[in-house]
Amino acid sequence: MYIRCTMRHSNARAEITATVGEGFTDPAWFGFSADADGTANALALQRAVDRGGTVLVAKPGTYDIGSTVYVGSHTSLEFGNGVFIRKVASAKPFMHVLLNKGVLTGTTDQGIAVVGLNLIVNSVDLIDFQVYGLRGQIAFFRVKDLRIERFRCLDLGKAQFAVHVCTFEDLIVDDVVIEGQKDGIHLGRGRRFAIRNCVFRTFDDAIALNAHDYSTSNPELGWIENGVVENCHDLDADSTTGFFCRILAGSWIHWEPGMEVRQSDLVVSNGRLYRVQAQPDGKVFKSITRPEHQSGTIILDSIPWGMVQEDPVTFAGVRNVAFSNIFLEKPRVAFSIHFDDDNYSRSHYPGSDAPVQSQLSFRNINILHDKDVPLFNVATPVDSITISESSIRNNPVAFKGDFAGKSHTTHVSFIGCTFRHGNRMDIITCSGSRRISLKTATSNIIHESFSARIASDGCSSCSIDSDLPGLRKHAEKAMWEA
Repeated sequence: MYIRCTMRHSNARAEITATVGEGFTDPAWFGFSADADGTANALALQRAVDRGGTVLVAKPGTYDIGSTVYVGSHTSLEFGNGVFIRKVASAKPFMHVLLNKGVLTGTTDQGIAVVGLNLIVNSVDLIDFQVYGLRGQIAFFRVKDLRIERFRCLDLGKAQFAVHVCTFEDLIVDDVVIEGQKDGIHLGRGRRFAIRNCVFRTFDDAIALNAHDYSTSNPELGWIENGVVENCHDLDADSTTGFFCRILAGSWIHWEPGMEVRQSDLVVSNGRLYRVQAQPDGKVFKSITRPEHQSGTIILDSIPWGMVQEDPVTFAGVRNVAFSNIFLEKPRVAFSIHFDDDNYSRSHYPGSDAPVQSQLSFRNINILHDKDVPLFNVATPVDSITISESSIRNNPVAFKGDFAGKSHTTHVSFIGCTFRHGNRMDIITCSGSRRISLKTATSNIIHESFSARIASDGCSSCSIDSDLPGLRKHAEKAMWEA
């Protein structure tokens, strides 16, 4: 059924006529147009999105957006081929292009889809928090059943992430191309997710699984768990920092009078979680007054304490995540499993109980560059790292930090992997006190001159069961002595 309707566009004070198709909303009915300015388009798109259901922008063109559009539950926002959304500072610069409505009310949104968004950042890239720590160009906080598909952003700036989602359940990010300076896909606490079919060329992290984070980079803290990352490409670039995937854990303590804190430190107090929201200048504060406010940020003893959440956890990490079909062109550390420790953030507060990140698996990881950089940096307790059916060059698993006191052994397995290096390779390096169990099986060796070894500087113990040249004698000796 089709209905002929006429509406008055309040901003332009002009009559517009549109054909309304049953079952969807066209923002053009409200004045959304490639010829309109950013302010008018933001108002028009907001009116369309407020109707819920399916909102479809079908007419090709470049549409300016001059302020944030808020998406509510049970809404699909879809953009057709040839539709581009360009961020413009019409009235003033603004942060998020899309944000879910629940961030304004403290409630959870569900059933949201964003499909086909071609975003042009256009240098409108800044930190101006509506929710402290939430900084995506498109951002979602407290959401269930969120789907982001066919997303493109090729001019990401230095301040904002492209996609930022925190405190979620059931997230799908599929068919994404992101290029630019900051993180591509940045996740905070959440469970059940899939990131698939993505191409990245980012100066900073392509993917960040940040259970802990800088105070300015996630609004809440907690476990990231039960997910897959598959068919993703990390393209080469002239310069870089960060990693293909940052896997970040953290731990903190209950507030104590006289404790010393610095930027981003967390404490549990009166059943809530608080953190220092100061400058990243290394300044150390002594906390005398207990933080116990219910919301916002207050200053106590010159410390700006922000109330983060009413879930008083004392540690967080990443667990039960499977990576597969990953193609690594950029010569940088691919996977970093670590704590931060710099002026921006100290993930592991001294004396706190460090979490054990667990059950991380990596299948068909393809290293396509020739630089001798670690495949993994491991600087937190981890129970197992399983690498299978992968193509390895001179790219070790590098352990750092003293976690042998933690009652666990890190089990590292290379199963069915192809080793392409032509000389001796340090398959594991260890510069801290660790307990490691290494197993390799059904390995493929490309060059006869290849051999493997363990390079240890302080490793507490390392058991070996290996079919690799250079490690077989160690394995046979260990088995004989046993």
